[in-house]
Amino acid sequence: MLAAVPPSRAMSKWSVGRKPSRTLGLLLLVILSYLVLRRLDWYNLVPAWLRHRQSGLQANGQHFMLEDSTFWIFGGSVHYFRVPKEYWKDRLLKMKACGLNTLTTYVPWNLHEPERGKFDFSGNLDLEAFVLMAEEIGLWVILRPGPYICSEIDLGGLPSWLLQDSGMRLRTTYKGFTEAVDLYFDHLMSRVVPLQYKHGGPIIAVQVENEYGSYNRDPAYMPYIKKALEDRGIVELLLTSDNKDGLQKGVMDGVLATINLQSQHELQLLTNFLLSVQRVQPKMVMEYWTGWFDSWGGPHNILDSSEVLKTVSAILDAGSSINLYMFHGGTNFGFINGAMHFHDYKSDVTSYDYDAVLTEAGDYTAKYFKLRSFFGSISGIPLPPQPDLLPKVAYEPLSLNFYLSLWDALQYMEEPVNSEKPVNMENLPINNGNGQSFGYTLYETTIASSGVLSGLVRDRGQVFVNTVSIGFLDYEKKKIVIPLIQGYTRLRILVENRGRVNYGDNIDDQRKGLIGNIYLNDSPLKKFRIYSLDMKKSFFQRFSVDKWSPIPAVPTFPAFFLGVLSISLSPFDTFMKLEGWEKGVVFINGQNLGRYWNIGPQETLYLPGAWLDQGINQVIVFEEKMAGPVIQFTETPHLGRNQYLD
Repeated sequence: MLAAVPPSRAMSKWSVGRKPSRTLGLLLLVILSYLVLRRLDWYNLVPAWLRHRQSGLQANGQHFMLEDSTFWIFGGSVHYFRVPKEYWKDRLLKMKACGLNTLTTYVPWNLHEPERGKFDFSGNLDLEAFVLMAEEIGLWVILRPGPYICSEIDLGGLPSWLLQDSGMRLRTTYKGFTEAVDLYFDHLMSRVVPLQYKHGGPIIAVQVENEYGSYNRDPAYMPYIKKALEDRGIVELLLTSDNKDGLQKGVMDGVLATINLQSQHELQLLTNFLLSVQRVQPKMVMEYWTGWFDSWGGPHNILDSSEVLKTVSAILDAGSSINLYMFHGGTNFGFINGAMHFHDYKSDVTSYDYDAVLTEAGDYTAKYFKLRSFFGSISGIPLPPQPDLLPKVAYEPLSLNFYLSLWDALQYMEEPVNSEKPVNMENLPINNGNGQSFGYTLYETTIASSGVLSGLVRDRGQVFVNTVSIGFLDYEKKKIVIPLIQGYTRLRILVENRGRVNYGDNIDDQRKGLIGNIYLNDSPLKKFRIYSLDMKKSFFQRFSVDKWSPIPAVPTFPAFFLGVLSISLSPFDTFMKLEGWEKGVVFINGQNLGRYWNIGPQETLYLPGAWLDQGINQVIVFEEKMAGPVIQFTETPHLGRNQYLD
C-alpha cells in the first residue's frame, strides 16, 4: 500500500511509473556524455598559460626551480596597508625597475578583522587588488599571512579583541586562539587560494607564521598553522623565516627554512647552520634589513648605502636568494605602530621610512641607484626605465582658527561606560562587544581628598584635577601627588595606547588603559565614567560646525584644533611640520596621518597628495599640551638626518 511507503520513496515510485520516457532519456544522455568525454583531449581544453603551471616553485637541491627552470628570488617588501592605494602602482613599478622579480608582503589580521567576524578588505586593505597589480607589473609574490606578522605593527598584527580573554595565550594552540585563527583563515584563504601560481595567479610561496623560533611557546603550534594553510587549499611552497635568535628552534619538517639578518657575519653563521639541518636546499635571506625602524625619543637609524650593496652582493655570491626588507617602508598611518619592551618600553614613530631603498614618500635613494646598477648587471636583460618621481610641494603655512577643548567635546561623544572599577581598553563593552583597539581612553571619577595616586597605566596617562593637568603616569612613573583640594573634585586620567608590543615574550600582557585598580592613598577608587576616544572617522562626525569656537587667548588642553587647507591646483605630496606643537595626532579629510611628538626623531608627517582635494581640505589636530602658531609644510621629510645625504 502506498501509505506504508515513506513519502520520498512513494514520490519516486510515482514519478518513475508516470514518466518512463523521461527516465530513459536521462539514462541515454548520461551514457552518451560519458562516451563523448572519453574521446576529448583534456590537455588541449586547459588554457595554455595554466597547462605549464604544474610544479610551481620548488626546492631542488641547492636551487629554486620554477617549473623546469632555475629561479633566483630577487625580492622586495612593500606593505599595501602602509601605502595609499593610489600609489601602489608607482612603488611596484619602481621595484620592477630596480631589477627585482618578487614582491613580499605581510597580511595584518588586526586591520582586516577589526571586530570579531567583521572583515574589511576594502580600499587600502584590498589585498587581492595589490597582488593582482603585482602580477600585472610582472612580479611574483611571496605572501606572509601570519596570523602573527611582527612588522612593527600593533600587537604584531594580532587583533586586540583576543586579549578580552584573561587566559589568552597568543601564538599557541590555546583553544581561544586557534578558534579565532580558524575563522580568520577560513575567510582570508578563500581570497588567497585563487591567487596562487598553480591556479594562474602570482603567489609562488607562502610563509608559515613569522619568526616563531624566537618565541617557541608551543611545539604543536607551527604544525597546526601549516595544516591550517594546507587544509584551506594552500598548495605552493611553504617557508619559515627566523633571525639568529630563533633559527635553531624555527626549522620544521616539510617547510623550507629561510633567514633574517643584516650583517655578512650572520650570513656565514646562519647558512652553515641551515646546511647542517636541511642539508642541500636552496638558501634564502627572507629579510635582509636595508635599514631599521625608529622609536620616539631615539635616534634616526640609518645604514650606509655602500654597506648595503656589499652585503647584498655577498648574499648572492653565497648562492642565496634575497628579499630586501624593506624595499619601501611607507607609513604607520593612524595608530597602527607597534612598540618594543625589553628593558624599557619604546613605541615606534609614525614614519616607517626604515631608511629603506625608497623613502617614505617613494623617492629614490643612493641605495636604489646602487642596487639597480647591481641587479641590472646580473639580470642579462635591460631593466625597465625608472618612473618619474611624484612631485612635492610646500604649501603656505596654515593657521588653525577654531577650537574645541576635550572637556567641552565630551558632551558630544557617545555615552560613557559606567563601571564600579576601571576597565582596560580591550574589555570596554563597546564596538559590538569588541572593546577598543586604538587611541585614547578617558577615565573619570570623584575624589574628596589629596594624597598619592598610584596604579598601572598603559601606556601614558595624563592626570587632571578637574581640567588642570598635574602630570603623567607611565611605565617609569607609577605614583603622582594630588595637591590639596576642596570638597568633591573630578579626577581624570587620559590614557593613550602608544602601541602594543609587536615582538618578544610579553605579547600576552598588552592590555591598555588602566590595568586593575587605581589607588588614592592605597585605597582603590570607585565609580568611573569611561569615554572611548578611538578617533575613527565617525568620532569626528559628531563635531558639527556649530560646536567649534574661535581659539581663546589661553586655550585649555587637551583640545581639538580645526583649520582649512585650500588648494587651488591639483594636490601634491607634502610634509607637515608642527613646530611649536608638543604631542598629538593629525587628521586630514578624516584620514588619520598618525602621531607627532616633539621629542623626535621624526619631525614631519607625510601627507599624500592622493588624500587631498582640489579646493577645501579639513585639517583637525588633537593636541595634548601646547599648540604652535601655525602648521608649516615642506617638500622634504625631517627624520633626524636627511636620507638624501647617504
